[in-house]
Amino acid sequence: MTTSTPPGLPRRADAYADLDHVYAQCSGPGGLRLAEHMAEAMGVRPGSTLVDIGANRGLQTCFLAKKYGVTALALDPWDDREDGRPMVEHIVANARDWGVEDRVLALRAGVPDTRLATGSFDFAYSTTALEMIRSLEGAAGYQAALREIHRVLRPGGVFGLGEPMHLDVPIPEDLLPYVTRGEFSWAECFTDLDSTVAEVAEAGFEITHAEYAADATQWWDEFARHDPFAKADPEGDPATLRVDAGRWTSFGVVVARKPG
Repeated sequence: MTTSTPPGLPRRADAYADLDHVYAQCSGPGGLRLAEHMAEAMGVRPGSTLVDIGANRGLQTCFLAKKYGVTALALDPWDDREDGRPMVEHIVANARDWGVEDRVLALRAGVPDTRLATGSFDFAYSTTALEMIRSLEGAAGYQAALREIHRVLRPGGVFGLGEPMHLDVPIPEDLLPYVTRGEFSWAECFTDLDSTVAEVAEAGFEITHAEYAADATQWWDEFARHDPFAKADPEGDPATLRVDAGRWTSFGVVVARKPG
């Protein structure tokens, strides 16, 4: 893994300390700390092109454009569940607020139906998005999404996947009622790191890095305390995390290269 910031020095995400704002603009755990961790693992470089798959409100996309000098296309097909507006409208507004409107574009599209040209991007980035495809469309849909990401990358391009995952252990009996409830249940969405690595490799990628993130517990704790939907429903995801206590839930990062 490449690291541009020496140990002990401030990280780029440290400048954005209002975690209530960050988590209101990002989905899942990690926020901008995750974006920085991913960018360093991927070796993102200034002047490159990047597609953000499932960008949500695009705060991570804007961070990557501003702090890493990329030109980014943010894809999201959904409407915002808080105000009903298309996510792409939030992405455009955030790009303007961050002063990167000239380097962040937004498109209402998702995988596998991006309709983008083959070999368009140096980097592909996706966090807390593809696991929902696994829930909606099963393993075949998840694999189709990965193959589309492979297609739109240039030969030698790098794909970074950050995804809620579970440890390679059975679901604790007392946790089972929590992770099987509701739409997009964690039991349906999450898988373990080795299984995800195998799926990414099956799509044609060469794996260069895979890990359960060392900061996964901190990111989930931040999510429970700062995500607006988690705060509004303390007996939902926050309760799941309390019962779990780190026994099953984690967060994984996979970095892979398109051969060529």
